[in-house]
Amino acid sequence: MLHHLELWVADLSASIGSLGWLFLRLGFEVDSTWPSGISYRHNDFYIVLESGPDVSESVHQRKAPGMNHLAFHAGTRQQLDELTIEAQEHGFTLLFAEQHPFAGGAAHYATYLEDAAGFEVELVATLG
Repeated sequence: MLHHLELWVADLSASIGSLGWLFLRLGFEVDSTWPSGISYRHNDFYIVLESGPDVSESVHQRKAPGMNHLAFHAGTRQQLDELTIEAQEHGFTLLFAEQHPFAGGAAHYATYLEDAAGFEVELVATLG
């Protein structure tokens, strides 16, 4: 079980507008804020967005060694479809559009999104 994730971002305000919006939309709540960061909590798990002085100037590369993406349960297929549209209104780009919503395979109904900073998020619909 994960305890928390900490994502270091170059532009905290922009990331709050995209990733932060998505976390809230998925049921997280703002847990705490400080000048260089914010945390979002869901039950015993939390995610931090931080842009402090130790964050390097380099751009996030999801295809470089390291973490590629975060994946979240996103409700029913209809809820996922609605969330996909909303996410694109909040700075996300739809990845693998030509294969959407089955880019992960014929039995995997999901949306793959990338924010302006290059962070990828997968939203997965429940079965049924």
